[in-house]
Parts: sequence; C-alpha cells; structure tokens
Amino acid sequence: MASASVVPSSGLRASSGTNNAVDKLLDEMNEIKIKDDKEIEAAVVNGNGTETGHIIVTTIGGRNGQPKQTISYMAERVVGHGSFGIVFQAKCLETGETVAIKKVLQDKRYKNRELQTMRLLDHPNVISLKNCFFSTTEKDELYLNLVLEYVPETVHRVIKHYNKMNQRMPMIYVKLYSYQILRALAYIHGGIGVCHRDIKPQNLLVNPHTHQLKLCDFGSAKVLVKGEPNISYICSRYYRAPELIFGATEYTSAIDIWSAGCVLAELLLGQPLFPGESGVDQLVEIIKVLGTPTREEIKCMNPNYTEFKFPQIKAHPWHKIFHKRMPPEAVDLVSRLLQYSPYLRSTALEALTHSFFDELRDPNTRLPNGRILPPLFNFKPQELKGVSVEVLAKLIPEHARKQCAFFGL
Repeated sequence: MASASVVPSSGLRASSGTNNAVDKLLDEMNEIKIKDDKEIEAAVVNGNGTETGHIIVTTIGGRNGQPKQTISYMAERVVGHGSFGIVFQAKCLETGETVAIKKVLQDKRYKNRELQTMRLLDHPNVISLKNCFFSTTEKDELYLNLVLEYVPETVHRVIKHYNKMNQRMPMIYVKLYSYQILRALAYIHGGIGVCHRDIKPQNLLVNPHTHQLKLCDFGSAKVLVKGEPNISYICSRYYRAPELIFGATEYTSAIDIWSAGCVLAELLLGQPLFPGESGVDQLVEIIKVLGTPTREEIKCMNPNYTEFKFPQIKAHPWHKIFHKRMPPEAVDLVSRLLQYSPYLRSTALEALTHSFFDELRDPNTRLPNGRILPPLFNFKPQELKGVSVEVLAKLIPEHARKQCAFFGL
C-alpha cells in the first residue's frame, strides 16, 4: 500500500543545514500529504503530483498559540511548464477559490530566492503569494509549492488573439497594460530594490474582464548590489537588453526597462520588435533599428568591447517602424525606453508621467465596454519614496488625490 508523503519538520531541518528560507518556512508548517480524491488511501506524490483530482493537504499555523488550520487544494490542470518546474491550476476546497500552484524542485544547497522575493511583495500589479508548502516524492526529491493568486490570461495570449483576428490591439489596452507594467517595475525597483530580469509578455498576467495586469514569475529576480557581479545570461532573447548580449555582469534595473520597451513596441506592432534567432542575431536586429552603437554607448554597456569593430549602420527612424497613424507619444515613449545607454533610459516612474498615459488620467476615460478602468492611482507611500511634488502632481490626477490623501496634494 502506498504510504502518505509526509515532510516531518525535524528530519527536514537536519538535512537542509543552513537553508534559512527552508527553516523559516518549516516553522509555519507541520506536515504535507497528498491523497487522491476518493480518499481511499494516501498516495505518494510522484514527480509531478499535479494530476487532475489529486488533493494536496497542508497544515498551517499551530505555533505561538495560533490555531492549526488545514488547507486542501485539488489539482485541476497544468497551465505552465518551464525549466523551473510546473504551474498548475487548483481549487482551494475550503473556500472554493481558484489558485495557481508553482511547483519547483528544491536544491538543498541553495536558498530559494523566489520565495524570499515573493514574501517582500505587496502591490496591485504584482501577483500575490497566498501560501507555500513542501512536498516530497518517492525519490526523496523536495519540492517547494508556491500558492499564488490565479489570473486567467497573459499579455502574450492577448497579442496572439488580436493577430489571429487580423486586428490591432485597441490603444486603450496598450496604454493600460504598459502603464501597469511600468507601475509594477517602479514598485519593485524603487520600493523593494529588486530587478525582475525576465520581463516578457508570457510573464504578464491579465484579467480579461477588468484589464488589471499583474507581473509574475520572480524565478530570475534578484536584488542587484552595486559592485557585485551578476550573470549576464538572463532574460528571454527577444527582450534581452543589449548590455546583457554584450556580457555585462554589472548591470542595473535598466535591463527591465529595456524589456518593458520591447513589450510596449510589441503591443503596438502585434509582433516582437527584435526577433533575433541567437544572441548575436539579437544584436543585429537591435542595430538594424537603433543603428551602430557609438564607442561611448558601448562603454556604458560593457567597457571590454570598446575596441570591437561593428558594421556601421544608420539608425532607422522610429516613426518609420510604426504605421503612419501611430500616436507620436507612443513612439516617443518607446524611444525613451529603448536606448543603448542604460543611464539614458527613462526610469519606470519617469515613464509613468509620460503624456502617452494622459488618457488614463482623464476621469471620463472608460474601457471599450463602458466599464471603469482598473485601479491605477492607489499608490502606497513605499512606491513614491523621495518623489518630488511636481512628479506627484503629474502622476496622480486631481480626481484621484483623495485616494492618496497622505501625500498632502
């Protein structure tokens, strides 16, 4: 008979050694077991443990006088695969709520940076962590399960939908999605000090009814410390900043801004702006649009490449890349985000004040179906640390200032 898969806290702590993240988590958990929906006998979780109908039971609380609470999740379907593991949709049996569970194989030698990052985050445009627990397999592999809010669509699929219908995405959605991406970045960069390092349409979730957008997948995210090297082989190819292609290891959060510029261009065009087939080809695609970087620009990206001889190609004017009816403010914003020099790119907060987003600040603006826009101005003090009064006045329209009374506007 199959035995239940249980993670006893004492045994696990011994094997995890100095892994503080695991230690801390185990303080909140007692045991995890998985049983099938008929509850005839408990089953050992196999490598996935995500088959439809599997029920995952986890106990939380029970420490410091807190009551013990059992939470059960029934696996419904796999919604994503990656090098990291698997994401599946599940239902919380106690509340009826649908959640996404990201199941990641744990290496006991390393801290799970994603969990540490997720615990810091609390923002309307960032996916929220609801719960987390461990599970084991017969092979004694340890999995970390992150229970996240479930959002049904991705920007990637929305773009594909309009392409299939041979239509351009309505400009109001382009503005809404790009604004919320930049707001999420302003929060993680400025408020938390985290660089996401994998901004792409697949990692931007959208609620198709409200058009609220949430940034997800913090598996590559890191707090970048000045002077500390980082890996340059990061970020998906089409959205990879040129300094990463040049192999820079001392880059900044401006790599996320480049990626956001690529996503904005893709929303406007309906296809990737720089569809390179390899790292080098990616650079060729960028040069075809931005022209050959100057020696100064190369120095800003990676000083080791200043003597490298590049073919001299003139920049292609931005307005020729987009169709004639493209709003000039849209083109201007793209050009401010996609600069070779990381220091010349707009910050996320600066970009939010751009005139491209003025329509979103108009109290009379509505979604195409007549509904109101999702919340865009419910800023927290943490988001606006050190922001000047002039910028605040641009950022928060008159009609929304009562939401932010603590700014004294």
